[in-house]
Amino acid sequence: MKPELIDNDLLKGLAEGDRKSIELIYKSHFNMIQTLVINNSGSSDDARDIFQEALVVLYEKVQMGSFELNCQLKTYLYSVCKRLWLKRLQQNSRYVTPDVEVELTVSVEEDMAAHEKRDADYELMNKAIGNLGEPCKSLLEAYYINKMNMQDIASQFGYTNADNAKNQKYKCLMRLKKIFFTQYKNGNENG
Repeated sequence: MKPELIDNDLLKGLAEGDRKSIELIYKSHFNMIQTLVINNSGSSDDARDIFQEALVVLYEKVQMGSFELNCQLKTYLYSVCKRLWLKRLQQNSRYVTPDVEVELTVSVEEDMAAHEKRDADYELMNKAIGNLGEPCKSLLEAYYINKMNMQDIASQFGYTNADNAKNQKYKCLMRLKKIFFTQYKNGNENG
């Protein structure tokens, strides 16, 4: 299904107050806005506020019945959220003085392209981790996600000491890197 058709269905659902449409909009686009806000002096709570504010703006526009989406919904939401966030930063004097016109130096499309590339890279990394196999997958999760130290990892995974566990972690990382870059290279040749 084309993104425009999905977006139009979501907007229709939003106008009708359909909970599933609202949840899908949130699920599909909130992380992008959270990244925008956090990377620009904000917090997750700020991102939630800005995203909800943007949804209210969008809801009011679709309620009027004359709103026409001329781009993808994510581009529209990104643009609205970026403007709302810059306005809030101005008001809080964390960005520029209020009398200076904020000039957006990077276009929404460039920001979106970078965000989409990052998402694609995360997806490839997830796939690479899935293809890593055991015990590497569990070892890397223990170290990077569960924040275990090498001594604990050595005893949990049956290594004679922390240095051996560290060597195995390094080998696992190299294997993950090889899987990731093989997928990355193949993805770019096919795309």
